[in-house]
Amino acid sequence: MAGSRRRVVVLLAALLVVGWLAVGALAMPYPGKLGTVATNDNAAFLPSDAEATRGERLAAGFVDRATLPALVVYARESGVTDADRQRAAADATRFATVPGVVAPLPPPIPSADGKALQVVVPVDNAEGDRTRDVIRDLRQIAGHGDAGQVVVVGGPAGMLGDLIDVFSSIDGPLLLVTLGVVLVILLIVYRSPVLWIIPLLAAGLSYALAALCVYFLAKADVITLNGQAQGILTVLVFGAGTDYALLLIARYREELCRHHDITHAMLAAWRGAAPAIFASGGTVIAGLLCLLLSSLASNQALGPVAAVGIGATLVVMLTFLPALLLLGGRWAFWPRSPYVEHAATVGRLWKPVAHFIARRARLVWALTTLVLIALGFGLTQLGDTRLSQSELFTNRTDSVVAQEVIDRHYPGGLGSPVTIFPLAGAADSVVAAARGVPGVVSVRTVQAGDPNATGPDAGPGSSGGPPKVVDGRVQLQATLRAPADSAEAEQTVRELRVAVHRVPDADAVVGGSTAINVDTTDASNRDRNVIIPVVLGVIAVILALLLRALLAPILLILTVVLSFLATLGLCAFLFRYAFGFPGVDASFPLFAFVFLVALGIDYNIFLMSRVREESVRKGTRSGVLRGLVVTGGVITSAGFVLAATFSALAVLPLVILIELGLAVALGVLLDTIVVRSLLVPALTYDIGPAVWWPSRLSRVPNHPGGER
Repeated sequence: MAGSRRRVVVLLAALLVVGWLAVGALAMPYPGKLGTVATNDNAAFLPSDAEATRGERLAAGFVDRATLPALVVYARESGVTDADRQRAAADATRFATVPGVVAPLPPPIPSADGKALQVVVPVDNAEGDRTRDVIRDLRQIAGHGDAGQVVVVGGPAGMLGDLIDVFSSIDGPLLLVTLGVVLVILLIVYRSPVLWIIPLLAAGLSYALAALCVYFLAKADVITLNGQAQGILTVLVFGAGTDYALLLIARYREELCRHHDITHAMLAAWRGAAPAIFASGGTVIAGLLCLLLSSLASNQALGPVAAVGIGATLVVMLTFLPALLLLGGRWAFWPRSPYVEHAATVGRLWKPVAHFIARRARLVWALTTLVLIALGFGLTQLGDTRLSQSELFTNRTDSVVAQEVIDRHYPGGLGSPVTIFPLAGAADSVVAAARGVPGVVSVRTVQAGDPNATGPDAGPGSSGGPPKVVDGRVQLQATLRAPADSAEAEQTVRELRVAVHRVPDADAVVGGSTAINVDTTDASNRDRNVIIPVVLGVIAVILALLLRALLAPILLILTVVLSFLATLGLCAFLFRYAFGFPGVDASFPLFAFVFLVALGIDYNIFLMSRVREESVRKGTRSGVLRGLVVTGGVITSAGFVLAATFSALAVLPLVILIELGLAVALGVLLDTIVVRSLLVPALTYDIGPAVWWPSRLSRVPNHPGGER
């Protein structure tokens, strides 16, 4: 009877594996298609009520088509020649014929020092990700200049084109590096020529399923996908998926040392590991979905995309993976196949750590807490510096070089002016107020029939042409002294808004690319203050339900927050002194928090769910030691896998993703090596049964088997 039941279970497992492989075959093309449904328009991610968003809507009324300027710069340190002027004019004529360029183009603008010419090329906003192709065509026409001359294409459209180039290359290099990293670690962990295939195959299937779901949801406009979310999806699914696989495989190995029958061993392993895996995945999903509370659509986009990835991973890891392991049986672990007689070897490497904690629990948690607090003081090095758009890249793209040339020869905001939309009757007063703001070089009025012109300072009625009036408003263009993407320019915009908002009956609205950056930073700060407490509350509720206690979840939340602050402190020091990064993106603290807390709590869930299970049988202190011994190896391995997969983001030439990848990697290692291995077990052991307050387990200090 038992034999026939075993055959039925094996047959069902085989059918489940075949079915999942068929799904994988259908989903396989979709990771490569994600780029076709991604958008990277920063302005589209602003809150609908932001002033810069209002400015974008008003600007659309002053032009037939909304545009984003590409800036083509011709520079010669010895001075611009007549041949240079003729070349710039001829190129401008050719630029106007490029699909996606909105003609007519204004004439080349000479610099005050006579060493540069600048051609403003308006690129249709409707081009979206095709902006990359427009910029490529402009660069092909402009060339690289002759001896002594520099010709580069940059500006906001050039920067966007370079960003799209980076994001379009995510699928290949990032996926290959991630796969390679996971493969190497699995070979080290399992030292088996066979076993590594199973978790890697399950993680790959999870990624294909996640990509399939995200593709159709993005295509149907249910969710928004951008390049940043696309890159994070890859490393998140492989990292978390491999973590869940390691946990289930470790529990399966442990049960194979207790049961002769592999089906009994798998059922016991699934019952033991599935609640922790489900709680872990649920915690990550809940934390990520808190990003829906963000006022920035870019943050709102990341939450559902990553949550879909984790959801797909959970489904695969709790169905396909156990079926595959059951079919492999003990043979999958060759040459270190586990049998009942190997039971004494489980967790032997972690027994000395457990014994040390039992002897010095209070000293261990006190010292580790002090170390984490000391690392947290590194936050003083983080400062308030923010990355400008030209500082986003780790390499010197054409747009970065163009910005450097523009900064040397022109007012920084020329070509990317701040736009002001006052009511027509108050336009003169608004111009006067804007000119009085330090950092504003000039203010001009957009005239009827001349929406793309960029010229010298001109107020309403002072240049001979009537201003263009749309819905009772006129458009002013203010050129700033500082580069449009710099912190100085952002401060000028803040002061400019204060000045023009004071003008009576003007109802002035300030927009433009610098204003977009200002509103994005403000929204990021608001999101951080709102979302972080919500994430902590959601995770605390999940932990309370899982552990059936209140004190333990509070302690775990505090340890993870302490780990997060220590990680930020360490990152701040490394970013400034080891890597020389100029600053951090405004969204970095929030993203780092969501990923570090949601993922870092995983390891505490893996540990404490097992500690509670053992505490019911052995008592709390014995349960702590046993839980640490049997989970130590797998959780450490899982931490290294997740840290390594997020480190793979370093292959992308974007400072934002490199910083996030390094932060998650360092934070996960701190959680794995310090918090989960030392701080939490020592603190729980020192507190004893009271850690389970107010559950009944807290009032029963001695269980059958006794506390050791």
